[in-house]
Amino acid sequence: MSESQSIQWFPGHMTKTKRQIEKTLKLVDAVAEIVDARVPVSSRNPILHKLIQGKPRVILLNKADMADPQQTARWIAYYKEKGITAIAVDCRSGKGMNQFIPTVRSVLKDKIASWERKGMVGRTIRVMVVGIPNVGKSSMINRLSKGSKAVVEDRPGVTRNNRWFTITKDFELLDTPGVLWPKFEDKTVGEHLAFTGAVKDAVVDVEQLAARLIETLRELYPNALTSRYKLDGLDLSAMQGYEILEAIGRSRGMLISGGEINTERAAIAVLDEFRGAKLGRITLEQVRA
Repeated sequence: MSESQSIQWFPGHMTKTKRQIEKTLKLVDAVAEIVDARVPVSSRNPILHKLIQGKPRVILLNKADMADPQQTARWIAYYKEKGITAIAVDCRSGKGMNQFIPTVRSVLKDKIASWERKGMVGRTIRVMVVGIPNVGKSSMINRLSKGSKAVVEDRPGVTRNNRWFTITKDFELLDTPGVLWPKFEDKTVGEHLAFTGAVKDAVVDVEQLAARLIETLRELYPNALTSRYKLDGLDLSAMQGYEILEAIGRSRGMLISGGEINTERAAIAVLDEFRGAKLGRITLEQVRA
């Protein structure tokens, strides 16, 4: 992706959202941070990381059913080394979500024991849910709250944009607006979020994006491309991403008048099939063994 193609967002509400999170952090006992298991680095806003330091935290590696399971296990071990508990989940299907409340209780066990010593048995645990837009916060909350409406209460420090959900009689979630970047300092972050669909295709050149995705997959999962698109006779290592995209279009019979390859159609197919896990379970950001 060229410099002119680098992706930028300029959300006017970002400063307000940051302030809101800072203000409401004191109302919660822990933070649940949702990231995309396929791009666990790019889908973590560094601003959030700084904001919530010092609070007990659980990272939910969402969309783990689409990610490379070996890599997900490595990420969980990586976070554990850093003193952070992470779990693999799929918020949409609910897989792994039964671990969430027990994991939060385990992370807070010392705090809960302290409450009980003070006679606060059964005190409500309050957890703030944070993450970038489109990472799965709504799916997680809907799954845990079983579709129940937000509890609207007049609590100090809570603005209209924060919503409380009662999950069990002693467990509540606080939803917060997704925090965006003013711009991506690292071009790779923008690309990886665009690959996964977190950035709308309307703001990028899909052919260029698909060519970059193909180059990334060629390095990490070459067999996924070869088997999916029947490219066995080709030496992918000697080809540019756009040339491989053309070969995919040719293999799929995506031709327009005069026998020219419809690379836009091929690009859309590659992006859709990657996002739908039809190329297999893939993690683009990996912990090296």
